[in-house]
Amino acid sequence: MTVKIYGFVQGIFFRFGAKVEAEKQGIKGFARNEDDGSVYIEAEGEEGKLRDFLEWCRMGPTFAKVEKIDFEFKDELKGFKSFDVE
Repeated sequence: MTVKIYGFVQGIFFRFGAKVEAEKQGIKGFARNEDDGSVYIEAEGEEGKLRDFLEWCRMGPTFAKVEKIDFEFKDELKGFKSFDVE
């Protein structure tokens, strides 16, 4: 799954919060800040867990102000070993 989160999502520990939530759900992948001010995430895991993670992304951590979220479920797996913050 790929996710792009727009709004006030950088500088407020969004990526770290995503890592904590992903690890709780057993999800592997990464989160990184983009130059346009968004956060980009690639994630792999069980579909139900990915949907729960997506719901977390819609809210984010305490100080996040998520305005928009784009996501796409993908069949191809990259075989991530952990969830990393880039």
